[in-house]
Amino acid sequence: MDYSLQNHASYIGRPIAELPTPSLLLSKPVLERNTTALLEDVKKLGISFRPHVKTMKCTEVTRMMLGDGLHRKIVASTLCEIRGALDLVREGKLDEVRTFAIHWYRKQVLRKSTQCLYGLPVFPGALQHLHDLSQSLKIQLMIDNEQQVDVLEAYLEKASSKPAPWSVFVKIDVGSRRAGLATESPSLPKLIERIESSSAATIHGFYCHAGHSYATRTEEAATAVLQEEVEGVVKAAKFLIDARPDRRIVVSVGSTPTAHVVSRLKATLPEGMELELHAGCYPSNDLQQVATSLVTPNQQAIRILADVCSVYPERNEALINAGTVALSKEASEFPGYGIVIDRPQWCVVRMSQEHGILGWAESEQTTRLMQHTGSKSGTGEKIEDSFRVGDKVLLYVQHACITSAQHFVYYVVDEHDVVRETWVPWKGW
Repeated sequence: MDYSLQNHASYIGRPIAELPTPSLLLSKPVLERNTTALLEDVKKLGISFRPHVKTMKCTEVTRMMLGDGLHRKIVASTLCEIRGALDLVREGKLDEVRTFAIHWYRKQVLRKSTQCLYGLPVFPGALQHLHDLSQSLKIQLMIDNEQQVDVLEAYLEKASSKPAPWSVFVKIDVGSRRAGLATESPSLPKLIERIESSSAATIHGFYCHAGHSYATRTEEAATAVLQEEVEGVVKAAKFLIDARPDRRIVVSVGSTPTAHVVSRLKATLPEGMELELHAGCYPSNDLQQVATSLVTPNQQAIRILADVCSVYPERNEALINAGTVALSKEASEFPGYGIVIDRPQWCVVRMSQEHGILGWAESEQTTRLMQHTGSKSGTGEKIEDSFRVGDKVLLYVQHACITSAQHFVYYVVDEHDVVRETWVPWKGW
């Protein structure tokens, strides 16, 4: 068992210098600012919001993303995340209670279960688990292939008690080439017709994720991708709306880069469509997000604390105890796999499992970080002048989602880097 799971709460009230390493630090003030900013954008636009819980995978951050119950829809990448979100159901944050005026003298309280979208195209091995979870909250499925409809119908035939048809999103590929059907694919109208004729499923909406938006470098470029997302799902939804004008369909768009520019959205939806935004990494951000130029370095809530274990003057490198399993081998325009925050021209240039090698990597991106941190690093510094065995280093990470998945406890700090809370994420599939 990870030692941190046994004693993490004992570090509450202590400075980060006293933490075991490697440790994942979460700045609560930064998390709160990031989540509040997006919730304000969504409010101003008057659209619905569905946070993706895959990045931090924990109750506390999910609660923030939902605005403490203001929004009641989520998307999850694993069954584990859905099970973890049941804590919020028990709190009442994911069990919507609305009061509607029926007449001027009488009111009726209606309960409406939340919508939790399982974000992978559905496969047979997940169905029984999803059915069991659907007893606690409304589960929605992702579909992008007619064979998945066959799977749902086969499950329905074998069920002892006939469940209601699954509510599904049709996944649309708007350029990421990961999952989904392109709008020009001849398979798309066939899939829509197949679902509509099935007793096992009903279409709730059309969903896309613009993963390729991570390659954008300006607000204008990200806004263009956001517009492509909206146009893609609207075009797909029209296959259904044109045939069934009485239907109300949700079109769901988003990624963290396009969510950062959602306030610039100018799209007007055709009658019968409701716009929904989804995003996941925006509470924490990371170097990949900073590389888009849509966020600043001080909007990164995640840092990794590590110890310097050795120094090698002959090759101008140092060894830290944060390697692949503490960081991840994701990359961006920023060099290496992690950047030393107060000396950003030193980064993790290579790794093995638990070993990270700090080396010098001067670049335009590290110069940009220096301007934010106030670092005065000079060209060609010597490793022995910068690090000693036992020094603590703080690292920005390349990909918050993968990095956070490696850690069993998050040390939540205030603006003075004192631990105020410890959060335990949901682990597993």
